[in-house]
Amino acid sequence: MAESVPTLPVIDLDLFRSQPLESTAVIAECRKAADALITYGALLLHDERVSEDDNSTFLDLLEDYFDQPLSDLKMDEHPEVGYQVGVTLENTEKPKCAVDEPCLRVIARLEPSERPLDITAHDPDPKCRFFWRMGERPTYESQFPGLNAPNVVPQADSLKARWDYTMNKWGTSMKNAVEGLAEMAAVGLGLSRETFTDAGRYGPHLLAPTASDLVKYGQKDTILAGFHTDLNFLTIHGRSRYPGLHIWARNTGKRIPVKFPPTGRYLLVQAGKQLEHLSGGLVKAGYHEVVVNEATVEVIERRKKEFPDRPLIRISSTYFSHLSSDYDLAPITSLASRARELRVATHNLGSSTDDSEETIYPPMKVGEQVQNELRHIALMA
Repeated sequence: MAESVPTLPVIDLDLFRSQPLESTAVIAECRKAADALITYGALLLHDERVSEDDNSTFLDLLEDYFDQPLSDLKMDEHPEVGYQVGVTLENTEKPKCAVDEPCLRVIARLEPSERPLDITAHDPDPKCRFFWRMGERPTYESQFPGLNAPNVVPQADSLKARWDYTMNKWGTSMKNAVEGLAEMAAVGLGLSRETFTDAGRYGPHLLAPTASDLVKYGQKDTILAGFHTDLNFLTIHGRSRYPGLHIWARNTGKRIPVKFPPTGRYLLVQAGKQLEHLSGGLVKAGYHEVVVNEATVEVIERRKKEFPDRPLIRISSTYFSHLSSDYDLAPITSLASRARELRVATHNLGSSTDDSEETIYPPMKVGEQVQNELRHIALMA
């Protein structure tokens, strides 16, 4: 019998929001959320406030945006701020893991059948992206103004008329959900409820849809986003119309094709590098890739027939939650201690799917960490 594919834990944000924090059920659900991030680096989050209609309207808008001529898209490009607002065009961002030795060691430890598509000779990703700033602006003069630049609004009348409302409505749903999960994770890790949300109050949060042209890049085994981790605190996704996202669980070394329940108000949450740094490696940033697989091809063919007048573009419904750029990023002592204990236990069990070597997380401003990561992926000089 074939080995079953691992599934992600489902966390109930509605329970957390509806019952007292000290209730047994809430405490248990918070611990489940924290354990899911430690074990998998990812989880599915149920939030009754999420509207699939809002997500669909958002996906329609972004399909229309990325269906514009290249000359129109280039008007929204801002490399001078590391592409942290506006558009990033295809073949710009490079997957860090193509040249990063620690990341290549992670791939080497995986069983050959569980490895990502080969990125060692991979060109920059053939994906586009749009960054739309969400949340509160800093009330102080930030040391990192480029990471807190004002938003860019497309100029086409057909887009401008619906842009702000659609982006902010869906972005607010994602922001509310991921902040709720951040509170749950803090409680589950033995911290105060506001630990993470206070640290991220003025974060340069980004509604960050990624676009892949499936007319040009719709062949099976095409890499749309090469094997990588996210540089931010937590990443949250709504449903995409096209499958192809694979994640790797920390404890199993198995490639997991991400599947949402067929119905219901669910979001996918992944840990990023800022949470890894803050937890001293207790929570590891989750590795993932986006590729064209058999399921992607099936949906491409179906949508060609069912929606012949719509652009054939894969949009990721993604939001990057950040800590504040000027926040002092350093491991929380209690979490770093647990991380060391977990490394020892993993090593003693002879696990080959996790790195038992201690990673150093030097104190720095969050803005420094972001700029360092942007240089690795060729978005900042």
